[in-house]
Amino acid sequence: MEIITPNREKALSLLKEYNSGESLIKHALGVEGVMRYIARKYKEDEEKWGIIGLLHDLDYERFPEQHCRKTREIMRERGWPEEYITAVISHGWGICSDIEPKTTLEKTLYTIDELVGFVTACALVRPSKSVMDLEVGSVRKKWKQKGFAVGVNRTVIEKGAQMLGVELDTLIADVIMGMREVAAAIGL
Repeated sequence: MEIITPNREKALSLLKEYNSGESLIKHALGVEGVMRYIARKYKEDEEKWGIIGLLHDLDYERFPEQHCRKTREIMRERGWPEEYITAVISHGWGICSDIEPKTTLEKTLYTIDELVGFVTACALVRPSKSVMDLEVGSVRKKWKQKGFAVGVNRTVIEKGAQMLGVELDTLIADVIMGMREVAAAIGL
């Protein structure tokens, strides 16, 4: 099979082929925005990072019980480069995938996937319902409330921060800034 040249248009089309739920698409756009922001910050390949962020939950709506496994199958059938497939699958390490995040890109995706969900929850309880006025301190206050956003795996975020060697507050700030760049698209 011929390997395709990935681009955002192909990624977005594939995402929407397998996902119709507004919240999942907004989450994917949020993760994409943060991945692009962090890639620029560290002078990495913004397009590649963004595409991988956009596709990370490709199979989740249709195949939640086969999350990550089905993504591998779908992307291989479509001729996506193995490097992209591995990166996407690695975000589920220890949960639904045995692919350990090894590259900075993979470790970043692993960490910020859950953190984007947490920051979204923090924004939604604000009077503004926006990330535009959300600060790191507000996120940290909510972090300490174990009953808040119980679906978010804080352990994954903390483990990812350690893997990256980055302070949690720095990651929270990066996530907020990346989400601000796509605030209109994600409704925050």
